[in-house]
Amino acid sequence: MSRVGKKPIPVPDKAKISYKDKVLTVQSDKGSLTREIHPAVDLEIADGFIHVTMLNESKENRALQGLTRSLVANMVTGVSTGFERVLEINGIGYRAELKGKSIVFNLGYSNPITFDLPEGVSATSEKNNVVKLSAIDKELLGRTAASIRQLRPPEPYKGKGIKYAEEYVQRKAGKTGTK
Repeated sequence: MSRVGKKPIPVPDKAKISYKDKVLTVQSDKGSLTREIHPAVDLEIADGFIHVTMLNESKENRALQGLTRSLVANMVTGVSTGFERVLEINGIGYRAELKGKSIVFNLGYSNPITFDLPEGVSATSEKNNVVKLSAIDKELLGRTAASIRQLRPPEPYKGKGIKYAEEYVQRKAGKTGTK
């Protein structure tokens, strides 16, 4: 039973919601997001809240109700406050440098790696080893952060690589010589 799907989504005053022909559009001063809603669920917008309802009762529709509620809530949160993801770069000589709409990474390979940011994602670099990504679309932000992390995932022996700020890298003991 979906308990998440039954919760109403509060709409901030500065967000404008339009729902027509199973297409939801959420607009604000930060930007606009559009998503097509699955035919098994429907949205009701009233009194500053969005309610996600199922058209008929089944196990799949209950799952879709919770999924749709989460996606719509992320859209509303994204256009009102936005999302942010912080990546840390660990390793001697490892660093990142912003150049326009791209980030140049030095990650111990023979050549630097240039990563072009997708449209809608912006980056700031406080130090050479911390990159902050921000966007209004949570899905796009997560996919971009995962692509950057995949350039050099953290390794378990020295912890070198790119990791999320809240991520913990389980360290392993190295080889021990015995005589």
